[in-house]
Amino acid sequence: MNTTAIPTPASPTLGQRAPGLLLATGIALLALGLGRVAPLVGGPVFGIVLGILVRNLVAPSGQFTPGIQFAGKQVLQWSIIALGFGLSLAQVAKTGLESLSVTLVTMTVAFLAAWGLGRALKVHDKLKILIGVGTAICGGSAIAAVTPIIKPDEHDTAFAISTIFLFNLVAVLLFPLLGHVLHLSDLGFGLWAGTAINDTSSVVAAGYSFSKEAGDYATIVKLTRATLIIPICLALAFAVAWREKKQGSSDFSLRKIFPWFILWFLVASGVRTAGLVPTAIQPAIHMAAEFLIIVALTAIGLSANLRRMASTGARPILLGLGVWAAVSVSSLLVQLVIGQL
Repeated sequence: MNTTAIPTPASPTLGQRAPGLLLATGIALLALGLGRVAPLVGGPVFGIVLGILVRNLVAPSGQFTPGIQFAGKQVLQWSIIALGFGLSLAQVAKTGLESLSVTLVTMTVAFLAAWGLGRALKVHDKLKILIGVGTAICGGSAIAAVTPIIKPDEHDTAFAISTIFLFNLVAVLLFPLLGHVLHLSDLGFGLWAGTAINDTSSVVAAGYSFSKEAGDYATIVKLTRATLIIPICLALAFAVAWREKKQGSSDFSLRKIFPWFILWFLVASGVRTAGLVPTAIQPAIHMAAEFLIIVALTAIGLSANLRRMASTGARPILLGLGVWAAVSVSSLLVQLVIGQL
């Protein structure tokens, strides 16, 4: 009997990854510039859209694949860790406690709506999770955080991010108008925007277009909401681990499945909270985190097969619309019940 073990494939070298990394970085630089010109759209959206266009119009050869895959996974995790350096837990504690009841209700509504509506629309589980997490917590950043844990197909990640950002853009244009029509107070609108709009840049844009006070409040509520990605990621990691163990996977390992990048995110947040990050370099760290996530999302776009995305049909978009509407309405209802409006 031949008992020779099959050798494990070696990881790609830096030289093998270089073409794909350079391609993703170059497109990301263009996306960053376009995001500065059109901040309502933002660099991450331009990154993933440009990546999808290049992938489906030019189709990079196989030599680009190792670098693109590295950027879509490892660089993605680095971007989440870098975001931690800009999130002071002490800074958001007071406002976080004030907004926690509304945030928890809207998160619960988002996940229930994603599960129920997704089941009715026959959207598969991983795409439901991506859209649910993106709507419940912090848009593309949340999707980026859970992607290494649940390991969806690249086109699912691209579809979910595109769907979430579509409704972010609608929210930026629609929320301030509705806020004035509903005669919301500055704090009421800030709490609504901070709990019902997904991406931080879109929350800031909508909040400050209503008033400075609303923008300040919405931003802090949004930062608090973003910290909830930590328990969500941990819960998903343990769920994946339990499923792997139940299926009797021979390579099951909790150590392998645990999202260590989230632990490093906590360390980064702790460093920021302890005041160990000099104020002078905080803008540079924020810019680096933003650019890393644009590079990662560009790589995801470069991996996305537009034909497969098209074959998914309109159901994921309908799912995103339904979840977003449920979160928006539930936020206002909770504020009405607790007397915040």
